[in-house]
Amino acid sequence: MKYDTIIIGAGMSGLAAGIRLAYYEQRVCILERHTTIGGLNSFYRLRDRNYDVGLHAVTNYAAPGTRSGPLAKLLKQLRLRWDDFDLSPQRGSSVVFPGHRLEFANDHAAFIEQVCGEFPQQADAFRRFVQHVEAFDELDLSQEPISARRVLGEFLSDPLLIDMLFCPLMFYGSAIPDDMDFGQFVIMYKSIFVQGFARPFAGVRQILKTLTRHYKSLGGELKLRQGVSEIIQRDGRAVGVRLDDGTELEAENILSSAGVAETYRLCGEDLSSTEPAHGEISFNEAIFVLDRQPRDLGHNETIVFYNDTENFRYAPPTEPLDLQSGIICSPNNFEYSDGQQLDEGYIRITALANPEYWMNLPDEEYYPAKEEWTKRMAAAAVKHIPDFREHIVDIDTFTPRTIKKFTGHLKGAVYGAPVKVLDGTTPVRNLYLCGTDQGFLGIIGSMLSGITMANNHLLR
Repeated sequence: MKYDTIIIGAGMSGLAAGIRLAYYEQRVCILERHTTIGGLNSFYRLRDRNYDVGLHAVTNYAAPGTRSGPLAKLLKQLRLRWDDFDLSPQRGSSVVFPGHRLEFANDHAAFIEQVCGEFPQQADAFRRFVQHVEAFDELDLSQEPISARRVLGEFLSDPLLIDMLFCPLMFYGSAIPDDMDFGQFVIMYKSIFVQGFARPFAGVRQILKTLTRHYKSLGGELKLRQGVSEIIQRDGRAVGVRLDDGTELEAENILSSAGVAETYRLCGEDLSSTEPAHGEISFNEAIFVLDRQPRDLGHNETIVFYNDTENFRYAPPTEPLDLQSGIICSPNNFEYSDGQQLDEGYIRITALANPEYWMNLPDEEYYPAKEEWTKRMAAAAVKHIPDFREHIVDIDTFTPRTIKKFTGHLKGAVYGAPVKVLDGTTPVRNLYLCGTDQGFLGIIGSMLSGITMANNHLLR
């Protein structure tokens, strides 16, 4: 059978693109190497517990019925209802640096006042900067990259405020050490500070199962355990794929969410000399299951972004982990409807990792190192939240090695390549990119990436 479009990867962007194309009666097949869907944002079951991978929170929150913004656009494009994602807003989060704290909770006006109150000498400059952000068209796919640090430096003179603004945005979406492209900065600023955080009560599986069910109802095919080993080309045009087992599938178009460097490698020697740089920003994340709710220990915040040093550094560390900064998230601390609460308490801690260290350890050293550094992550976190360590009943941790295994991203790069391909095109005709390396980040952004690339390249 020949397909109109083959999509590589059953993550958020691939599933969203598949729905969009299948809605218009294209013959679509999504191919996924692994046994489950989701990619960077998936779920699994371990020791009789459900765990989310990647999901701290869904950004770009909007209240049900909102007519504008990324979430409303997404639901309209996919023909889904607000209830399909069942999003509940955060209680409140913070950015914590030595001597300073910025709180935010899905209320941009309140966040602006927080910044102006904490940094009164920067108040007027920050308000001008916000106006610049609001006027910037981050959806312009023809824009050239520009340093966000350079742009912020044109408005703000306090390096501490600049670092505090960067901290959550980098942790949630920068593939570049110590900087961001300004377009990416604006996307993440609006996602986090303007729109804000939310979460489905059932976690990421709520979104993934909704997308998969909708995709299949429209006639789309989903093939798990069907990894792509090669993109087949003829006369400079993508014409199909070769699977790991040697099977060949034909298609008019290929849409890849594998990443730009990874996609080039699937094209073989023809693109080997032009392969873009892959990313190197990766993390360890530990999920601690507790015997009580975090609020019973006095912890009510949804997410804490912390930095313990004078200057915030966002880069692969020379040590196995950088414990001077990180993210502390509690899935329990969202405003779930009808008084719902998760059965157990959860604390998730994320820290910048050294990919080379974790990738190259032999098994006899890898597992003890993972256990030791997980303990150190917890010790670093309890400087900022109540000590939860006596209440741990289970732990699971993933590393750059885990990310590489389940996503194929070189070096376990969570946010992909440092230079994004905003228009999604490649040197191979009829081969397009979606997902992380196209440039729309976060769960909502990933889905919008798939939709945008489908609309721009495959439905015209």
